Amino acid sequence: MDSRVTRKDARVTISQRLGDNVVAMGPTHRYHARTHWSGDTGLGWENYSRPHTASAPPADPELTLTTGEAHGDPAQLNPEQLVLMAASSCQLLSFLHVAAKARVEVVEYEDEAEAEMPEDDPPTRLTRILLRPRIVVKPGPSEDRIRHLVDVAHHACYVANSLKTDVVVEPRVEYPSTR
Repeated sequence: MDSRVTRKDARVTISQRLGDNVVAMGPTHRYHARTHWSGDTGLGWENYSRPHTASAPPADPELTLTTGEAHGDPAQLNPEQLVLMAASSCQLLSFLHVAAKARVEVVEYEDEAEAEMPEDDPPTRLTRILLRPRIVVKPGPSEDRIRHLVDVAHHACYVANSLKTDVVVEPRVEYPSTR
């Protein structure tokens, strides 16, 4: 077993050769979350309260969540929306990261994302996430270059890599008008 240290992005990455593969051996990131609900399910499925709280210390604030089904409050977030928001946010952050490293000047990024969860295809789950970012960049790089960076970011997105759900990215690239 051959151990070596390589240089990557001005940080030290320790990697280890396992057969024909080189495997990075770095820190493990751990995340914690807390959810809390109280009520009475003895009232039956139709009547118990769905709102509950979730937090991920040390981040603020604590969120109030509910179900996405008919018994939830549409004014409150539900877990499916959080998955969609996580995928959208991760793509945004991954893209900004690769764009900054490529010295591409991004001035705005806005995503109108959506997720599909058909109930007639058991088990019920999110089957598709569609990210439609509108990316505004200063003139210079071609649209093909920006689309390539979107693809690089998509393959680096931790959330998309963690999901079994199809995550599709359909970017729209714009350049600011020079009036």
